[in-house]
Amino acid sequence: MEWNPVGTPSFRSAVQHEHPLQVIGAINAYTARMAEATGFRALYLSGGGVAANSLGMPDLGISTMEDVLVDVRRITEVTHLPLLVDIDTGWGSAFNIARTIRSMQRAGAAAVHMEDQVGAKRCGHRPGKELVSAEEMVDRIKAAVDARTDPEFVIMARTDALAGEGLSSALERSVAYVAAGADMIFAEAVTDLAMYTRFKETVGVPILANITEFGQTPLYTAQQLADAGVDIVLYCCAAYRAMNAAALKVYHAIRAEGTQRNVLNLMQTRAELYDFLGYYAYEQKLDQLFEANQPQPLSGDAHGHHD
Repeated sequence: MEWNPVGTPSFRSAVQHEHPLQVIGAINAYTARMAEATGFRALYLSGGGVAANSLGMPDLGISTMEDVLVDVRRITEVTHLPLLVDIDTGWGSAFNIARTIRSMQRAGAAAVHMEDQVGAKRCGHRPGKELVSAEEMVDRIKAAVDARTDPEFVIMARTDALAGEGLSSALERSVAYVAAGADMIFAEAVTDLAMYTRFKETVGVPILANITEFGQTPLYTAQQLADAGVDIVLYCCAAYRAMNAAALKVYHAIRAEGTQRNVLNLMQTRAELYDFLGYYAYEQKLDQLFEANQPQPLSGDAHGHHD
């Protein structure tokens, strides 16, 4: 099948068209535009990324559904790519989870992942994570599936069980989550490539590998992961980590040197910015509107005499 990005394709179709599907983190609308222009076929909005970059807070379950929805809406308004959204634990009970799913669909998200941590969650690559029972997570998934109105909308279950309960428990939980209606599985903080093969063989649905920097998972290549049976490779935070590091260097330089001359090499140029935004097309449209609104001169001579 030919890939056709006109209109918003489903996350499911993106998984079918690229193997493994590279899903790239986009922390705001502008980075979403750059990612699409670069050739990626699916985008990701990180819950930890929203907490850090939009709210200036740690990833500890502090952000709300509405905080995330603000960024979802901004991204889906400017891109045709399907967006996978991190909804943490769903933000509450079964009724809250149902509301979350309906709200994400209305905001234009194509997929969400929900995890099996307790409400006061932690970053998936930090120690001390606590999980709800498998039964409670199954109830969360059932609530999400029941609330779905678009059959193409993907509900992905994330399990954080590997770190505290081990591989067997993580596999058992994943099987139960799929039986409850989860379309795909996200095994967090995997430490060995062979584990992905076990997940794929066991769950029988597409699986996601989160290849995040400075965490528990080695930085496997897309080809290594494909060979291990991984369907989706997520790069959740790479771009915003680089953006933030560059911004910090600029702040230090300006403060210390009183000029930004020595850090221009870190910056995107004005021309590049305009290119990704389609700025000149907007400007041309503005010129046309001004031209159309100009008063037309009366026929006759300059003194208003007519034949």
